[in-house]
Amino acid sequence: MAQITLRGMAPEIEQKIRRISRETGKSLNRVILEMIYNYTGFNKREQISPAASLRKLAGGWSDKDAMQFFESIKSCHQIDESMWR
Repeated sequence: MAQITLRGMAPEIEQKIRRISRETGKSLNRVILEMIYNYTGFNKREQISPAASLRKLAGGWSDKDAMQFFESIKSCHQIDESMWR
């Protein structure tokens, strides 16, 4: 991945970027990248989570699907004592 060095940034802008970084818990690099992606219109590409490709390959469940699954296997968590004698 390419690197870019920024020179001549106004101190006020640097301070604002650092404040955003602290407040959001994101790295300076991430904050600046998000600004660039948002400005250039590529922000949708960056919003895809790293796990998205695996989820697409393996499939994913919605919260509703997961709840239905766990509800359907509840009986498997019960022990029938008569079967273990």
